[in-house]
Amino acid sequence: MTGREYRIGIVGASSLAGKELSEELGASSLAASDFVLLDEEDAAGQVVAAADEVSFIQRLEASSFERMDFVFFAGGAAVTKKHWQQARRAGASIVDLTYALEEEKDVLVRAPWVAEALAGKTPHNQPDLNTPAVVAAHPVAVMLGLVAGRLQAKLALTSVAATVMEPASEYGRAAMDELHQQTVNLLSFQTLPREQYDAQVAFNLLPELGEAAKVKLGVTEQRIRRHYAGLSDGRLPVPALQMVQAPVFHGYVLSMLVELDKAATVNEVEAALAGDPIDLVGGESDPPSNLSAAGQEDIMVRVRKDSGGGEKGTRFWIWLAADNLKLAALNAIACATELRRLRPLGKVQ
Repeated sequence: MTGREYRIGIVGASSLAGKELSEELGASSLAASDFVLLDEEDAAGQVVAAADEVSFIQRLEASSFERMDFVFFAGGAAVTKKHWQQARRAGASIVDLTYALEEEKDVLVRAPWVAEALAGKTPHNQPDLNTPAVVAAHPVAVMLGLVAGRLQAKLALTSVAATVMEPASEYGRAAMDELHQQTVNLLSFQTLPREQYDAQVAFNLLPELGEAAKVKLGVTEQRIRRHYAGLSDGRLPVPALQMVQAPVFHGYVLSMLVELDKAATVNEVEAALAGDPIDLVGGESDPPSNLSAAGQEDIMVRVRKDSGGGEKGTRFWIWLAADNLKLAALNAIACATELRRLRPLGKVQ
């Protein structure tokens, strides 16, 4: 008897996503669990806070998954591909934040908030005992799907378009470090490092990066499109999408244009969107931004009608901001909570 509900492993615990996940798990419904922090050998021994406790990161080995109930993969995609079958054979429920498993047979891409917004309309793609793993949907797909799903439920949508401002932290520490170093070097008139972006991203906005860039905006765009399509199950309009690399470290900002089948007011659009995890920001407050969203669990949203007279219209601009790492972690935890019904009691009793 351990007194703990579940035994949970976090693979890639030293990564930005892994640390955020550890923090959010400590405040979640899974907090009363044993947490095991795992990573590759060069990160072993680091001290990380998990569920309000200080823990050491352990070296990832084949035997690491014994008696695990849940395993979150939050490090590199290569690590996920190398070790996920070991976790599966150990009987663990697997949640992948690295997207490495999205093309594996029977693996599902999930965002429970979006599924709830489309309640009763998406009978397919529900995880069951034969589901080998779930991939936590990309944060932008969650943001787009949640807004579109709620609008569709109350006010029929005819089209969706969005410009996505991409933060450096979505690609890990190396991308953040290069943005930081570019900023410093520009101010001191030195040569810019370009290994990650193959372009100047500091003080700049770019719709595409250099050919040699390790950051691949096109890959991210296609992933968002796939995840959104999977979440909507054909029930939502296909979005027009434009990716832009922004010179910011954290936080997604989206400029979203939606068109409705019938005219509505801003208040009616806001009423359709209302409810957790959306935080509606009125015109009397400062607009949402990547800075104001930092550390916030909600997706911050402001609505305004497209130009034209009268109170009603069919086209609305929706400005969204969210902490990308926190949103990814919260969605992953929601996925695990969804899987929880398949194992009401953990193996650690």
